Order: sequence, then C-alpha cells, then structure tokens
Amino acid sequence: MARPQHDTTAPRPTSRDVARAAGVSQATVSLVLGGKWHGRVAERTAERVRATARDLGYRPNLAARNLRLGRTRTALLVVPALTNEFFARLHTGAARVAARHGFGVVLYPSPEGVAPSGGTGGAPAPRVSDPFDSARAALDGVLASSMASDALATLRDDALPLVMLDSDPARSLGAATVNLDIADGMRQVTEHLLALGHRDLLHLTADIDSWTFDVRRDALAAALRGTGAAHRTVKAALTVDDARTATEAALAAPGSRPTAVICDDDILAAGVCKAARRLGLRVPEDLSVTGFDDLTLATAVEPELTTVRLPAEDFGEQGMTTLLDVLAGRTPEPAPLPVRLVVRGSTARSPAPRR
Repeated sequence: MARPQHDTTAPRPTSRDVARAAGVSQATVSLVLGGKWHGRVAERTAERVRATARDLGYRPNLAARNLRLGRTRTALLVVPALTNEFFARLHTGAARVAARHGFGVVLYPSPEGVAPSGGTGGAPAPRVSDPFDSARAALDGVLASSMASDALATLRDDALPLVMLDSDPARSLGAATVNLDIADGMRQVTEHLLALGHRDLLHLTADIDSWTFDVRRDALAAALRGTGAAHRTVKAALTVDDARTATEAALAAPGSRPTAVICDDDILAAGVCKAARRLGLRVPEDLSVTGFDDLTLATAVEPELTTVRLPAEDFGEQGMTTLLDVLAGRTPEPAPLPVRLVVRGSTARSPAPRR
C-alpha cells in the first residue's frame, strides 16, 4: 500500500496547526517537539502531539528557532585528510556526543594555512578555500587539528569558541586543547623493544612539520637516554612507497644494520615490512617493526603489527565534550587520553649480532 503523500502545494503546517489538531496549546507542542516535555506533559499527550505532527507533515523551522536562541548548534571539525581512518573515527566520536546535545558536526579538510596534525598526521590536504570566511557566521564553535598561527589568530580574534586537538598547548593562544598521551605511547614502544634486547634502532619519522611528530621524536630520545642503545632517524613522506624506499636505503647503508624500526605511523610500518621482504629480511626474526595508531592496516599485514592503539573515537568524544563545556562557559582541563601498546607478531627478541 502506498504511503499517503502530502500536498506540496499546500501551505506548510505550523505549530499552531499541530496544536489545534491535537487539542493542546502551542506551548505544549513546543515542549514535546523540543524534547523538553518530560515531567511537564503527560506521556499520552506527548505521543498524540508527535503523531499529529507526523500526520500533518510538520517540520520545525530550525532557522527561526536558532535565530531566537542565538545559536546554530553546529560545530566545524577541521581535519588534515578526509581519507584517513583515524580522522573518520574521530568524527564518529565527535558526532556521537554532538547528537546527544542536539548539535551537528560539519567535517572539513584543512584549508591552506592549516598545518597537518592529528593522531596519524597525514599528507598535506589539497588546496581548498578557507571554510571559516564562509561558515563563521553559521558556527557555534570549531574543533581543529594543529593550525598555522595566522589562521588560529584569526579565529581567536573573532572570539569563536575553539578546541584544538592533538596540538601544542603552549601555542594555542588560549584555546582549549585535548591531547592523546603520545609521549607515553612512544615510551611504551621503546621499553618493549629494549626488553627484547634491541640496542640498534631506526626511527622512521613522518616528514611532516607537526607538533604530534615532534613529541614522538623527543619521547623516543628521552626513553633511550642512559640505556646505551643507539638510534638514528630517517624521514619519509606518509605513504607506503616512500616508507619502503627510505627504509631500503637505510637498511642497505654501510655499518651495523638496525635490529628494529620504530615507525611514527602504521602506514610507514607497512612500507618497512615491504622493504624488509625486498632485502631478504624476515619480520620479526631479522627485523622487528612497530607502528603507531592501530589502524585496520595493522592486522591486514603479515605478520600483524605491534603498534600503539590511539582511541580515536574517545578522542573525538572528548573534543566535542570540551567544546560544549567552552560554550557553556566552563573551563575544561581534560587530562591527556591514555594510549596502549598492542603487541603482535612483528616484534621479537633481537637477533644475534652479525659477524
């Protein structure tokens, strides 16, 4: 049986029409359809109002309501890349909290002037127009990864509520920040490899100028201090092919060969595994490999990847919760979200030194 179609040429039904048809006041309609009826309107009455609104095809005028409230109930989430799994999960968490509070989240890739950041970093986004100029008036606030100082200053000058994700608190210009405990993640990786006897390490770092990768570099150096272990750093663009090329050159270089490679990202680690196979090395018997993020890729490679799990959805939830606190006039001080090393098959005891 076909569903009844509403006459699209007829005048749009109003809340007054719903009230008249349901036999209640307009105030009651507003309470019920605004979700504020509990304890104030009988459940049977609330159901009658909802059913009447459905039958009439009534849709609330959100623009008019938001104009009265002075809010659009919309947040902008700026990320370095739309194709990266980490940022997709981050958006899921942020949108979940937003929906519980009647907010929407608009996802946008970093415009020019916004530095790549986030849990996994990412290749620079393609050139796109600045979303803030066109969207600023329609936003209640912004969740953003690390920004160039001029873009951040513009937002702060406009007093648009802002929460920075995975960003340097010392350079946030007073904006609230939410971070993952990246330094502890790198400490866990380093201690795991040291416990397996590795003393000659290669750090494959993402060739991106970003605070989150600076933290990884500094945390690795701190964790190795006083251990007698040696490490050197090689940079690669955040792609499997670039990681493979950089690793092949590093492992084939004269001198002692590293027994473990610490990667800033699971994508880099996949490139390391490819390089090892091309050089006739076995993972982990000849070379241990670690990643960062625990993307789906980490369990798609063989052997599966030892990596640091970043709680991306929790990160998005905390970011949106912090933005809601800022909008409510509260001063949030969230602690860094904990991360966890997941040990899989890509790491093993250090092989005996080559003679």
